[in-house]
Amino acid sequence: MKVALKALAVAVCYFVAGRLGLLGQLVVQGVVVTPMWPPTGVALAAMLLFGVGVWPGVALGSLLVIASLTTPGSSALITVAGSTVAPLCACLLLRRVGFRLDISRLRDGLGLVFIGGFGAMLISATLGVAPQLWSGDLDTGEFWSVWLAWWVGDAMGVLLVTPLLLVLFLGVTGRFSFRRWKEALCLGLAALALIPVAVLSDASMLFLVFPLLIWAALRFQLAGSMLCALSASVLTTFAANMQRGAFRNLTDVEVMVKLQAFNGAAALTALLLSSLVTEQRATRRAVQQACEELGEVLEHLAAGEKTLEPPIQGD
Repeated sequence: MKVALKALAVAVCYFVAGRLGLLGQLVVQGVVVTPMWPPTGVALAAMLLFGVGVWPGVALGSLLVIASLTTPGSSALITVAGSTVAPLCACLLLRRVGFRLDISRLRDGLGLVFIGGFGAMLISATLGVAPQLWSGDLDTGEFWSVWLAWWVGDAMGVLLVTPLLLVLFLGVTGRFSFRRWKEALCLGLAALALIPVAVLSDASMLFLVFPLLIWAALRFQLAGSMLCALSASVLTTFAANMQRGAFRNLTDVEVMVKLQAFNGAAALTALLLSSLVTEQRATRRAVQQACEELGEVLEHLAAGEKTLEPPIQGD
């Protein structure tokens, strides 16, 4: 019963994330794609947290998203299968390599990028685009551009949404002092000021986002960097849809390529840098603890030697 309720909750979350993701949809070669598909991140996070037994919820949520757009057919079932199998394979492979849910090591960040994102999402992209090629809705010459857009969109959903959901669920934020809260407020205000300028300016200043990502990763690790990266990605997707700022006067394919390149660079910077900083801080704490324990042992040994010294006899 608990597994069924969790699967149902996952289906609802998947559907809601899918509807939100469709707000940023783009048209490439006549096919609707999304630069970032949040449901893939929701699906992988749910399987990592609650187990692979919630896969029916992923399948149901994917089917509901398709049904909200059109009448599901045989090709829709293949797409649902791809949307379910891809995060399932990602979850199993990540567990196989010892992935930690708090992403506290660089190897965890690399595993999520190359196994969970770039690797497993090859399945969903292939099973999502191939039926349209077989049915004749997509020409052979258009296959690779649509397939690439689909693959990158699913991968971005994993890289931007999964880490944030894991942080929120596990509460891996640490204890903030008043000074840290002031710094977090300054970071938030800087993001609110710089991200719109970087995205909406006709001068194409998307590079201004990366100092914010580095600041967030160095000082607030995964929680700060992924939230900043996700905010920048959402606003950049909006600008791409409206063809404003850095995306003005570009073709649909050029808009998709530029948007995906920015989203990918932002996600990789935030995820890998924050995991590296977290690992280094954990190593430093372990070394400090070992030094303190060694100091206590040396004190006990010194005290024991003093008690064993023979008394000095007088003449």
